[in-house]
Amino acid sequence: MLVVESLTKRFGGFTAVSNVSFNVDQGEILGLIGPNGSGKSTIFNMLSGTFPPSGGSIRFEGHELAGLAPHRIINRGVGRTFQIPRPFRRLSLFENVALAGYYGQNRHSEAKANESAQRALGIVGLPTDRAATVDGLGAAGLKKLELAKALATGPKLLLADESLGGLDEAEMEQAADMLRRIRDQLGITIIWVEHIMGVLMRVVDRVMVLDHGEKISEGLPAEVAADPRVIEVYLGTDAEATQAAAARR
Repeated sequence: MLVVESLTKRFGGFTAVSNVSFNVDQGEILGLIGPNGSGKSTIFNMLSGTFPPSGGSIRFEGHELAGLAPHRIINRGVGRTFQIPRPFRRLSLFENVALAGYYGQNRHSEAKANESAQRALGIVGLPTDRAATVDGLGAAGLKKLELAKALATGPKLLLADESLGGLDEAEMEQAADMLRRIRDQLGITIIWVEHIMGVLMRVVDRVMVLDHGEKISEGLPAEVAADPRVIEVYLGTDAEATQAAAARR
C-alpha cells in the first residue's frame, strides 16, 4: 500500500531524516518509535504533506505523494491525528468532526460529511448529539476527538500521532484497543507513532525504530525489542517493559 524510499528531510544544514525506506502492507499496523528528536514527527509531516521532502519518494497505492498539498493527500485517503488536539471551540463537537469530513473523501458534500461525522463519533464513543460541545473534554476525550476527525476524512491509511499522550493506564489500554478495532473492523491500515512502547508493542504487527533521523531497526516486536541497537537507545527508559510486552504477543 505504502512504499517509502530514501526519504530525507533537511532544515538548512541539519538533517532531521536521512535516507529512510520502509513499506506498509494493507491492513497492517506499523509502530514507529524512537527517542525525542529521532525524526518520527518529521516523517509524519512529510507523509501528510506538511513538509515537502528534501529527497526520496512516497508512493501510496502506486501514486506519488511527495510534493502534494495536505488536502490532496487527504483526498487520496491518508488521514492523520495530531499530538496536541486543538478543536475549534466555537464549533460543536459534531461540527468539528463534520468539518474534517467535508475536507476528506466527502469534499463538497455536506450531507456525506455529516454522515461520516455521525459514524466516526459513534466509533470512538463520543456523543453524536449535534448540540454537544467540546467544553469539558478531558485528555481522553480530546484524543478521541482527534481520532474521530481523522476517521471522518475516510482514510485508507491512518497516521496516529501519540494517541496515548496524557492518558492514564486504563485510558491507554482503551485507546490501544480502539486502534486495533479500527484496523480489524474497518480495514484501515495504521502507522502509529508512540512513546509508550509497552502498550504499542502489544498491538502492532511490526515496529520500525528511528534514532537521530536514521532507521536502526525494523521487524516483529519481539525481534526489535531484542535488538542490541534498540536496547542501547532505550537503556534507562522503558526497555524492560518493551521487551516484556513484545514477549506477550
